[in-house]
Amino acid sequence: MKQRVVAPINQRELEFTDRDFERIRVLIAERAGIVLAEHKRDMVYSRLGRCVRNRGHQCFSAYLDWLNGRSGAEAWQEFVNALTTNLTAFFREPHHFDLLASHIRDRRDPVRVWSAGASTGEEPYSIAIALEEALPTLTRREIFASDIDSEALTRARNGIYPLDQVRRQVPENQLRRGFLKGCGRRSGYVRVRPELARQVHFEPVNLVGQHWPVQGRFDAIFCRNVMIYFDRETHARLLERFARLLKSDGLLFVGHSENFTNITQRFRLRGQTVYTLA
Repeated sequence: MKQRVVAPINQRELEFTDRDFERIRVLIAERAGIVLAEHKRDMVYSRLGRCVRNRGHQCFSAYLDWLNGRSGAEAWQEFVNALTTNLTAFFREPHHFDLLASHIRDRRDPVRVWSAGASTGEEPYSIAIALEEALPTLTRREIFASDIDSEALTRARNGIYPLDQVRRQVPENQLRRGFLKGCGRRSGYVRVRPELARQVHFEPVNLVGQHWPVQGRFDAIFCRNVMIYFDRETHARLLERFARLLKSDGLLFVGHSENFTNITQRFRLRGQTVYTLA
C-alpha cells in the first residue's frame, strides 16, 4: 500500500509523510528526550520545514536521510533548535521569585541557583535581580543557566531585549536597577546591567545526556515547563539527578502544569509548584 502523505492545510510545498513524522519523533526523543505528540505535526512541518528548505531539499525524507549521514554537531543542533519551544518571560510565576528571595535572605555562604531551562535568558536574569534585591551585600551570587537550544543561549548571553517587552513584565523600579536603556541605533532596547550579567554563566546542557557540566550543590534549581516534553521514566531520572545536586534544604521550582508527587520519593511538595527534598 502506498504511504499516506500528511494532508495539507494549505497546499504544502514539501512532502511530509507519516513515516517522516515518525522518524522525526524517534530522532528528537533520542537526541533531546522530547516526546512529540500526534497533534504536533503542523508545528513540526512549520519549524523543521525551514531547515529542509535551507539545506536545499525538496522533501522531508531527503532531509532526514541527509541528517542521518551527518556526524558533525552543527546539523544536529539545528534540528534540535528547530523543535525546541522557547516560551519565557521575565518574572514568570512571580511567587517563585518571592519564595526564592525569602529562602536565601539570611545566607552568608555563596548562593548558587541553576536555571535548567534558561531559553533566551529572561529567567536567569530575573533570578539575578531577585538575589540582588534579597542579598545586596553578598558578593558571591552564582547563577548557572543552561539550555539545549544554542540559538536561544546566544540571545541570552547578549542580554538585550525590546524595551516594550521588558516594561510589560518588569516593575519600573526593577527595570531601573536591572537594565540600561539603549540610545541611537539601540533606542527601544535595554541591556542587562553588566554587574548582573556577570553573575550568570550560560552553558549548553542536554538534560537527557549522560554528562552535565555542573559541580557543587545549589540552593535552588529552576526547571519550569521543561519536563512537560519528557516521558514519566525521564522525569524520574531527572528528579533523582536534581536531588543529588541540591543542598539539604534546597528548592526545586517547576512549571504550573507539572506535578511529580506520584513519580518520586525524593521530593515532597512544599508549596504551589515548589518542591523540597523529602
